Amino acid sequence: MSNPKGLITPKEAKALNDAYSERHELISNEITKRPDNRSVWYPLQDIKDYLAYAEAQAKDLGYKIDGIRIYCGAYPDEDGQKGYTTSFIVPTASGSLGKDGGEESGDMPGANGLNRGGMGQPPNANYPQ
Repeated sequence: MSNPKGLITPKEAKALNDAYSERHELISNEITKRPDNRSVWYPLQDIKDYLAYAEAQAKDLGYKIDGIRIYCGAYPDEDGQKGYTTSFIVPTASGSLGKDGGEESGDMPGANGLNRGGMGQPPNANYPQ
């Protein structure tokens, strides 16, 4: 079995985490006014189920899934408090219309995404948890 493309070491993951810390501190201190979420956890089975679902939905929509895109997001404000940071996953497909109107791998039109993973414990916990 060969290594997947983009594989990083724990040391590289820590460096990415540490480089994000200043930005995260700004979000927590200036925007949310509380320790904000730094990670999202999904059970492996939820990811497998979502990929199977996305492949079936792609077929129904006339596409062939070729990957996923992970977006950063934030939950809406509630009861006067800023929502936590989150991430969500959407399927991509070749043949989707790209930004320039040409065909490239883009977010699959009409496809459902995946969200509502678990937060870090505590929400602002650094890598590794």
